[in-house]
Amino acid sequence: MSANKLRLAIVGLGNMGTGHVMNILSGKVSGVELTAVCDIRPDRLDFTKERAPRVARFADYGEMLAADLADAVLIATPHYFHPPMAIAAFEKGLHVLTEKPAGVRVSDVIEMNAAADRSGKVFGIMYNQRTGELFQKAREMVQNGTLGNPQRLTWIITGWYRTEAYYQSGDWRGSYSGEGGGVLLNQAPHNLDLLQWIFGMPNSLYATCTSGKYHNVEVEDEAILTMEYENGATAQFITTTGEFPGTNRLEIAGDRGKIVLESGVLRHYDNGFSAAEYSKNAKTNSCDHKPTVTEYRESAPERAHAGVLSDFAEAILSGTPLVADGREGIAMLSLANAAYLSTWEGRKVTLPLSAEDMERFNAHLSERAAKSSMSAAPSPALPTGEISPRWKIKWD
Repeated sequence: MSANKLRLAIVGLGNMGTGHVMNILSGKVSGVELTAVCDIRPDRLDFTKERAPRVARFADYGEMLAADLADAVLIATPHYFHPPMAIAAFEKGLHVLTEKPAGVRVSDVIEMNAAADRSGKVFGIMYNQRTGELFQKAREMVQNGTLGNPQRLTWIITGWYRTEAYYQSGDWRGSYSGEGGGVLLNQAPHNLDLLQWIFGMPNSLYATCTSGKYHNVEVEDEAILTMEYENGATAQFITTTGEFPGTNRLEIAGDRGKIVLESGVLRHYDNGFSAAEYSKNAKTNSCDHKPTVTEYRESAPERAHAGVLSDFAEAILSGTPLVADGREGIAMLSLANAAYLSTWEGRKVTLPLSAEDMERFNAHLSERAAKSSMSAAPSPALPTGEISPRWKIKWD
């Protein structure tokens, strides 16, 4: 590793992996030199050979790590592989940036986080939507008390529409043995992460996750989560890949006002007083006060994936903060695991997950994965090297 360049290896050359390759080769990522890539498909390795012939290519991940050509690895494989590949990289003394989700099972991610701690290396996760200014503003308002005592979060995020062709585009999609879950684990991890990043982790969760409602898949393509917090606040989260057109509307209410994020605008409704205190002292039946409304919009293009990778390199080279520490991936996955367990057992699940509930979740998932009939999909088309706009923040 030079003073101004991080040697990076990428494992997994699907849509996301090749997108990262092209971001680096096109100069969108600062502080990174691509030195090695790995994929089990020769035609995907050819993608890099044609564009960067000096980059080393491997079909075996262990061989790539043993070659000692990189200071860090970016993991862009199917979900189940994230923890074991991260652990192997940490044990070789490499820094790690993993795609979301952190894994499929919370118990695996606990082991991955422990390996990161033992290694002392930088560990990041590709939560690119944390770079959105409006989400950062929402977090600031919740955490600095602008909204007063948090009362409610409601997020309708149904803009993840997918077709049957999408689920047939790879034999790992839409199955418990391939993905480990559906919309909560593939499309909506960004939103679940943002929910807990902005509003905090709940104490309990009850969910209804409906499998194969809109598509011929084993996993959920609709999920409705209801969460409760220690201070009495509640949160509702609604997502699906089966609605078109979709909605992306986030409301957060506190006793001093609320914020609404929709259509690329954050509107802050400021009461100027505590509604709880007003209720105690008012002599009238309701309140005719008109809140002050302030609007915020993005002032710069979304930094997205290239920004997260650049910041990862800078964290290693200069010690600057990460967009998201990889250990934080366990929070989003805990919400997803709890939602599945709640659905499968028809009960409210307490968070953080107990050892017993992790064991119960793992047993349920193993049973479903053993019965999984992964689709007889054709070989996925070769990636284009472009990160799809569907992974950017979508407001319409």
